[in-house]
Amino acid sequence: MLNLISTLIGIMAILFAVIAFIPLFGWAYWAIVPLSLVGVLIGFLSEKTLGRNLNLLVVAIGVFRLFLGGGFV
Repeated sequence: MLNLISTLIGIMAILFAVIAFIPLFGWAYWAIVPLSLVGVLIGFLSEKTLGRNLNLLVVAIGVFRLFLGGGFV
């Protein structure tokens, strides 16, 4: 059950991340990264790894995008 919750959080976060790729929406990663970190924490409590790995991917993409944009764009 925890893996399902973590996976749903990851899917929601990756959909928001796709929208945040639009120029001037990069600030949305400040909300996407913490959301994915919550998914990672829930995924660590699960026996399966799909949700955790999906959220770790979203966190990596979000942090990289924030790094490229200087945290703003």
